[in-house]
Amino acid sequence: MPAPPVILPDPPAPPEPLGLIAAGGRLPVLVAHGIRRAGHPVCCIGMAGQYPDELPALCDRFREVGAFRFGQWIRTLRRFGVRYAVMVGRVDKAQLLHRWAAIIRGLPDLRAIRAYLRYRWDRRSHIILAHIARELASDGILLIDSTTHIPEHMADAGPMTERRPSAAQQADIDFGWPILEEILRLDVGQAIAVRGLDVIAVEAIEGTDRMMERAGAMCAAGWTLLKAARVGHDRRSDVPVIGPDTITNLHKAGGRCIALAAGDVIIIDKPQTIALADRLGVSVVGVPGA
Repeated sequence: MPAPPVILPDPPAPPEPLGLIAAGGRLPVLVAHGIRRAGHPVCCIGMAGQYPDELPALCDRFREVGAFRFGQWIRTLRRFGVRYAVMVGRVDKAQLLHRWAAIIRGLPDLRAIRAYLRYRWDRRSHIILAHIARELASDGILLIDSTTHIPEHMADAGPMTERRPSAAQQADIDFGWPILEEILRLDVGQAIAVRGLDVIAVEAIEGTDRMMERAGAMCAAGWTLLKAARVGHDRRSDVPVIGPDTITNLHKAGGRCIALAAGDVIIIDKPQTIALADRLGVSVVGVPGA
């Protein structure tokens, strides 16, 4: 079951400092901008070897931390005066496993080891992230909905590109969406590829990009990607994402349409991503009520 949402208190004077626990990709940058627009100081801890280069300049306070040093996370956030935090970004496991500096900085501390021993039986990503949230909460740091400060980057209902789904693509969406909902209920993955009223690929642990490669290998052109959030997803960290790379990779693999759960999928740099889809002739549409 998802955790109950954490509601920020009315902003006091001075505004409540918000923590940002940042891994890789563009999402931490977008969230930092959103927190600043809301008038909160941004107090960030960036995972060593992961966070984007431009992030520290956007923060009022910043410190680099080890990816698996939970005690360091907590001590730093408490020193910053943080009671509420957002955790976003993509962890590049190759960076952690193949660069000695990242390996040394990323060695787990005692807090992380204890957490691992307590929760090691279920290693699914959203379960691990929920355990991290509990560790933070035990020291008075509550994770909030990671989409709170980026509403303009969420998928909208209806067509988001100038190019609308064709009749065949819409038929594939109508056919595939109930199947995707069942896959989400079973916690298998968050995306499928459909062509001609047939499911040609299902996302599993490999992620959306590799699933699209498989779909392209089986069906050279004209298929549709359907993507949504798992049932009861925890918006503190477990929010599906697409971005310019998704559009580029989908087009390269022969996909020509993307259907997203409206309000449940983040679109990184949304205006630019939608513009790229229009240039490549890819339809992007939001499915309401998913």
